[in-house]
Amino acid sequence: MKSEIVSAAAEIAREKRIDREDLRDILEDIFMTLMKRKYGEDADFDVIVNIDRGDMEIYVEKEVVNEVTDPDTQISLKAALKVDPEVEEGELFAEVISPENFGRRLINIAKQTLLQRLREYEKEKVYAEYKSRVGEIVIGDVHQETRHGYFIVVDRTEMFMPRSESIPKERLRRGDSVRALIKEVIKPDMLLGEDEQPRRRRRGHRPEIIVSRADKQFLIRLFEIEVPEIFDGIVEIKKVARRPGERSKIAVESIDKRIDPVGACVGMRGVRIQSVVRELNGERIDVIAYSSEPEIFINRVMTPAKPIRVIYNREENLAVAIIPDKDMGLAMGRGEANRELAQQLSGVNIELIKESEYYESTMDDDTGIDLEEIPGLSAAVVDKLREAGYNNVEELKALGLQGLLEVPGIGPKTAQRVLSHLNI
Repeated sequence: MKSEIVSAAAEIAREKRIDREDLRDILEDIFMTLMKRKYGEDADFDVIVNIDRGDMEIYVEKEVVNEVTDPDTQISLKAALKVDPEVEEGELFAEVISPENFGRRLINIAKQTLLQRLREYEKEKVYAEYKSRVGEIVIGDVHQETRHGYFIVVDRTEMFMPRSESIPKERLRRGDSVRALIKEVIKPDMLLGEDEQPRRRRRGHRPEIIVSRADKQFLIRLFEIEVPEIFDGIVEIKKVARRPGERSKIAVESIDKRIDPVGACVGMRGVRIQSVVRELNGERIDVIAYSSEPEIFINRVMTPAKPIRVIYNREENLAVAIIPDKDMGLAMGRGEANRELAQQLSGVNIELIKESEYYESTMDDDTGIDLEEIPGLSAAVVDKLREAGYNNVEELKALGLQGLLEVPGIGPKTAQRVLSHLNI
């Protein structure tokens, strides 16, 4: 028979995108509970709900008797014969129960229970769906800004981006479309501890979906979207270090020697990396080729600065990077961001020393030795240095890399080789 409760529940299910099978199970469970209240735990009954037709059938098995002493478990033979002319005394008869027979009080209980169960179902479904999507990028619209962060609506589901998970100095306004990473999904009963004070307004005790634009994983996912080689697994992101809104460093490696990992990430004319930079509100991104050799990798992670030399102490996990005097500002970065990110990416404590200070500290009593006495220095190089007016180690150390490069006939590779022969 048609049921207002079933019809109303079906309408709610359509609005809340609740599965019809799940709604049927909820309704059947509710009316099974009502049947037990009305007819007792021992009653033998069945509830069948048809969501498509909007009706419900309730049957309770009763014993056919001549004289009814217990109306909850018995039915008179006369009443049963009106439905089934072939029924006999002593048989079990399935009597159809109209929901109207439950009375107003039980019907109201059914409605309240249904609304409660639907709310619980919706919360569980939202939690399960988005828990499985942690780490995924979603696109939504900014619904509201508060002092604690932003509420963002994605497919009619509200998510929250705390200030700490937004990009500093990025101002989002109501109605703005924004991409963010699903970072965490918190069940309603996990939102507050016993002694914890609410950090922000709680909305109907629903699961709280935390999204982020400041997380490292957001940067990784953006590169996976923009760089097909990363998505296909040809280029691997080995490490990431990030200061949201300022600078990021990302180390990449290719499993195919024919593919340049840095070039793949940057793209032709920088189109790929610029797309990521725009999404991150102008954040600078250094893409670095990964190396398992600490000295080489540390040299690369200092970009945009180019160290003259890196001295690595494996036991102490400490590296000294010798930086040209003019590039010390680049090596440090604003607020020492470049050095700190280089340390995070390499996992090594990095000490920066100016080139002039390092050469001055390496001067000793042997610096007056003649050029011919320097092991490994070719005669051709010695001649070029003498022609330029330099005759001993002390003078070469005072020159440094920049000075050597100004000597006619001395190129970058030769200058580096000279300094390495001087143990610099």
